[in-house]
Amino acid sequence: MAANKAQTFANLVRKYRKAHIGKGPEHISVFFKDNWAIVHMTGSLSKVETFYLRNDAYRRMLKEGRTEEVKELYRDNPPVEMEELVGAKFLKLFTDVNLQDDEVVSIFVFDRNIE
Repeated sequence: MAANKAQTFANLVRKYRKAHIGKGPEHISVFFKDNWAIVHMTGSLSKVETFYLRNDAYRRMLKEGRTEEVKELYRDNPPVEMEELVGAKFLKLFTDVNLQDDEVVSIFVFDRNIE
């Protein structure tokens, strides 16, 4: 059951990111701990974003866009399907990206235990 819930959550993350950002990650791993869903993603950058990484100014913009803008996106458009899956209300998102390795770690914080 827990593996199925993690896989379903991963699919919802991919679906949400495709709908709101344009490209979903190629690989997603999900772990639940207390009221957190910890998500590790790889393969999220588009070919254009990868091209822009060669320029320092664009790299800073990408870093900002892939962290602060994504947090605002989830705040303004709560992930209702994820809330329904885990039976808890989404509170906030912590996220960071390693652009060179095309890795993202996001922690979805909910209002109660979701394990």
